[in-house]
Amino acid sequence: MNLSFISSLMDQYFGRMKSLMNNKDLPARIRFLVQDSVELRENNWVARKAFIDNGPKTINQIRQEAVKDLGVFIPPMAQGMRTDFFLEGPFMPRLKLDRETLGGLADMFGQMPGSGIGTGPGVIQDRYSPTMGRHRTNPLFNGHTAPATQSQFEMGGKPFIKSNQVTVNQQQQAQSKDMAPRFIKKGSLNADEISLRPAQSFLLNTNQVPKLQPQIPTMIPPSAQPPRTQTPPLGQPPLLGLKTNPPPIQEKPPKTTKKPPPAKEELLKMTETIVTDYLNSKNIDEAVNSVREMKAPKHFLPEMLSKIVICSLDCPDEDKEHASTLIHTLRTEGLVTGESFMRAFLSVLDQCPKIEVDIPLVKSYLAQFAARAIIAELVSMDELAHPLENGTHFPLFLLCLQQTAKLKDREWLTDLFQQSKVNMQKMLPEIDQNKDRMLEILEGKGLSFLFPLMKLEKELLKQIKADPSPQCIYKWIKDNISPKLHTDKGFVNILMTSFLQYIAQEINASEEEDQLSAPTKEQLDQEKQLLLVFKPVMQKFLHDHQDLQVGALYALQVHCNAKTFPKGMLLRYFVHFYDMEIIEEEAFLAWKEDITQEFPGKGKALFQVNQWLTWLETAEEEESEEEAD
Repeated sequence: MNLSFISSLMDQYFGRMKSLMNNKDLPARIRFLVQDSVELRENNWVARKAFIDNGPKTINQIRQEAVKDLGVFIPPMAQGMRTDFFLEGPFMPRLKLDRETLGGLADMFGQMPGSGIGTGPGVIQDRYSPTMGRHRTNPLFNGHTAPATQSQFEMGGKPFIKSNQVTVNQQQQAQSKDMAPRFIKKGSLNADEISLRPAQSFLLNTNQVPKLQPQIPTMIPPSAQPPRTQTPPLGQPPLLGLKTNPPPIQEKPPKTTKKPPPAKEELLKMTETIVTDYLNSKNIDEAVNSVREMKAPKHFLPEMLSKIVICSLDCPDEDKEHASTLIHTLRTEGLVTGESFMRAFLSVLDQCPKIEVDIPLVKSYLAQFAARAIIAELVSMDELAHPLENGTHFPLFLLCLQQTAKLKDREWLTDLFQQSKVNMQKMLPEIDQNKDRMLEILEGKGLSFLFPLMKLEKELLKQIKADPSPQCIYKWIKDNISPKLHTDKGFVNILMTSFLQYIAQEINASEEEDQLSAPTKEQLDQEKQLLLVFKPVMQKFLHDHQDLQVGALYALQVHCNAKTFPKGMLLRYFVHFYDMEIIEEEAFLAWKEDITQEFPGKGKALFQVNQWLTWLETAEEEESEEEAD
């Protein structure tokens, strides 16, 4: 869900969830569920600690808690220790747990009625079976024991029959007549009958355990003797019935209750206090530490920054500069990001109608914050321009450029703007999105220096009309255009467009003349002569620059497209440029192969000159072969 190509959609989705989270009209449970999902995403999809502590537990964890809290050790289930009641009996002998490994303590505690794990409803008893009851026909279930075979009393080849066993059995059979069948102990010991130890001290005092091991049943205290139907056969002295080394207890780390973050209103008050103290003391370190100690949640950062901006809007310019410095320092310390600043900036813009009542120049003041953010590289020109496209909050973007030029310098801003590739026409209202209107608006705001070539287009055409001699044209270009623009594609485009427009106006002096009709011989000769006049200027700026020559061909393509491609016009110019050595062969072929969609009319242009380009390519190959020979 955090993939880059859906991050904007997910931000919108969770932004909507945050608004629902703060909606007091919704039930508290719904708002809590939404808040839980939002905070889960902010916590990198790590569940709350309360959920981890109170979640499902494994059987090993339950056993360890029983040892720790109740003093009861539940041994893990081993092979053969199953609760299937019907698998044991004299007629189905199987491997059973050796009583010698348990010792006499199993005799004492193993068969106490009600010795299951806990009491109450829902507790699984030791001898539970779905078919257990009083009405059974099998002699195993009615309190009488069938004659046992030798295999019943042999475990791993060890005999268990003792001389006193018959007497004890008779005594216990007499006792079993008065007991319910579910309390009667069968002759063989099953692993399920190993009861739990009830006392914590009994587990700890392992050095006293051997004293409690009975050698014969009469040694067991009367109070500890459960009613029995049979006495298990006694063999050799039993081993210790308890494991002296229970598994290590995993101590739970103490639960640390996190202090909940301050409420939104409290955070806003803290922010206002920090800004007020900072503007009075000018102690940037103290202000940054105060913000750090706030421990504001991530989603509150834009509101915190917007509060910093709003608190300083009505202050002198010096305080606004200090507020900007505080924001930039917070970014340097990693407490906020450029995205947080942009969200705060847009949030204040949304509040402008209310703020303008008290602060009429709020947009100009906001432009200062944006300009300082651009200079400090807190945000880029693209990031600032994107939410302001199509005249949104117009003329705020132009005000930001004005403040940037004022705080820095024009040349720096021009380079930054050209590198950003921001389309200035899109920054204007839709009704003003054309070159003429854009240039007029920029001149009114003192920003025409951002587009030196756009103003050049009209002035150059005026100069050509005033004096079309190549010497005067070149001198004017040298005096009015920066040398670093002489190799700019935009300049070459304007230069070629001005020459082509002048030639078209001179040939078709009457505007009523049909441009779609074939030109006369005199017009063709005049066209060629004018090209020869401008040839030195073209060669001066296009020679040895193939990319600029391709740009000149695109200027010709756009010129012909604007005139709906008069018949033969594009081909004539291609031939003239080739014969006059204004454009080289490689530039023609590069234009043919180029697939840019920046300039309109490429398809129609190729249709008109494709045959000539094929001839040019073939002629170039033949010349290469002749030179090779």
